[in-house]
Amino acid sequence: MTSTRSSDPRERRIEDRDALCDALLQLKNRGEAERFLKDLCTPGEIEALAERWRVVRLLDAGGKTYRQIAEETGASTATVTRVARFLMQEPNEGYRLVLDRLKGGKQ
Repeated sequence: MTSTRSSDPRERRIEDRDALCDALLQLKNRGEAERFLKDLCTPGEIEALAERWRVVRLLDAGGKTYRQIAEETGASTATVTRVARFLMQEPNEGYRLVLDRLKGGKQ
């Protein structure tokens, strides 16, 4: 396999991110996702990702303050605030996309 990687570090990071996204798209079920995550990430990294996803779901559910969410999840209030900003204000809307799909909502 011949590599056509760029010599520019910024472009390489983009290529690497794209390759990771392509790899994630190959996963067909929860078991495959778990296996891939265990190979790709340390247990602490997986725990941090899971914690952040729990923060997303609690923010989406509403009814709790950032401090309550931080206490319930173990996340810092800075993390809760950052997640809230990405959930509610940033243009990526990745959290919203997945939340809606999990709820059977809009694609």
